[in-house]
Amino acid sequence: MVAVKSLAAIAEWAADAPPAVLIALGATRREPSGPTAPAEATVRRVLQRVDGDALDAAIGTWLAARDPGRPPLGQERAAPRHRSLAVDGKTVRGARRADGTQVHLLAAMTGAGLVTAQREVDSKTNEITVFRPMLAPLDLADTVVTFDALHSQTAHARFLVEDKKAHYIAVIKGNQPLLNQHLKQLPWRDVPLLDKTRATAHGRDEIRRVKTAARHLWPRLPPRRPGRADRAPPPDRHHRQGQPGTRLRSHRPDGGAGRRRRDRAPRPRTLGHREQDPPCP
Repeated sequence: MVAVKSLAAIAEWAADAPPAVLIALGATRREPSGPTAPAEATVRRVLQRVDGDALDAAIGTWLAARDPGRPPLGQERAAPRHRSLAVDGKTVRGARRADGTQVHLLAAMTGAGLVTAQREVDSKTNEITVFRPMLAPLDLADTVVTFDALHSQTAHARFLVEDKKAHYIAVIKGNQPLLNQHLKQLPWRDVPLLDKTRATAHGRDEIRRVKTAARHLWPRLPPRRPGRADRAPPPDRHHRQGQPGTRLRSHRPDGGAGRRRRDRAPRPRTLGHREQDPPCP
């Protein structure tokens, strides 16, 4: 298979293609010369009229039916085995829109390396709005879907589990501060190491460790208020008392603990003096 990267190269490939290939692709037959290869202008007009999302959906459906990890229709697996599907977005190199912005695609790839779904992300939005429409036509039953921290959203998780009957592996970072804080509180030092890999990627040395923890080890999460974003709980004021660098003090020799600032005698100062008050003794 030869990869071409320009319209002129596509037209040159069509001009050198055998007659049987041109006939299979729908070229016009003209006697007695045989099928005629399309010119570069014809290729350009056809590609400009094609709906990119519809083309990706058609190709993805065709590839999904040929996934070697998918059982034949009407037959169940002898043993339960979960398929995998990785969702990730990439900016297409060398492709630009009419306004000059680069083309960004969100794609879903199986463990066998087949791209079963792909959609373009509009320049005025992000990948979150494309996640559900891209995966909605796919059969994801008993499929483990992986994605990066951007898609670790509550709506995405419910869509996969409740609507698509799938499983997921989410990456939790700072965009989910409350869940991230509770995950850090798990006793990871006591959890056995299942696997470890080390590789050089993206210009850095990456070490990945795999550990699993049972759900009963998770700390009890506080109930979330509907309509409220996931945020970390405020620090406990009782634990802040007496810590250095805070404004709370457990002992004040000039009048006892917790004396109000307004009870003190004001210090003389001019209007031009804007320095902070000296620390209390």
